[in-house]
Amino acid sequence: MVSAMARSGTLERRAAVVALLKDRGDLLVIAGLGSPAWDLHAAGDSDANFYLWGAMGSAALIGLGLAQAQPQKTVLALTGDGEQLMGLGGLATIAIAKPGNLVVAVIDNGHFGETGMQPSHTGRGLDLAAIAAACGFAETRTAHDLAGVESLRAALHAPAAGPRLFVIKVAAENPPRSLPPRDAVYLKNRFRARLGLPVN
Repeated sequence: MVSAMARSGTLERRAAVVALLKDRGDLLVIAGLGSPAWDLHAAGDSDANFYLWGAMGSAALIGLGLAQAQPQKTVLALTGDGEQLMGLGGLATIAIAKPGNLVVAVIDNGHFGETGMQPSHTGRGLDLAAIAAACGFAETRTAHDLAGVESLRAALHAPAAGPRLFVIKVAAENPPRSLPPRDAVYLKNRFRARLGLPVN
């Protein structure tokens, strides 16, 4: 029998994301579809944020592409357990590519929050950090409290030999949505401008 703690954590997800992004500097953040995007926006909108309004399962792989294109910058792919489960094979690709400037942070509530809060695989005991480690990630960690999240934040900008995956166990809840802009062209152009690239 899987314990209640395995199904979800006790951390409030918005507080966890705020703690992770405190003093973020020039960190580039890709936010996955749904709750991770609402969480990122609630923590503070920025032209260094790129919100995915679609492409579920792709946040970590889009983070890979960005990390390869911007090797001097740290890239954070902020995703949920449901989305990362959809993109599970992407972890193997990321591990093989070995980007030392990519961190995947999974906000794990053990549920599929966008489709009715059904228990997810992580809510039934599957360990995404262990899967990433088996794929060959340079570092994996799981945080269950704010002290653990603060430890992850301290590691976020540290040099690494390869990609890292951090799992943050949060309570199964649906806080009010904090909606970022939906205009895809606007989001693309402001992100490109942040990177010093041409916009159109």
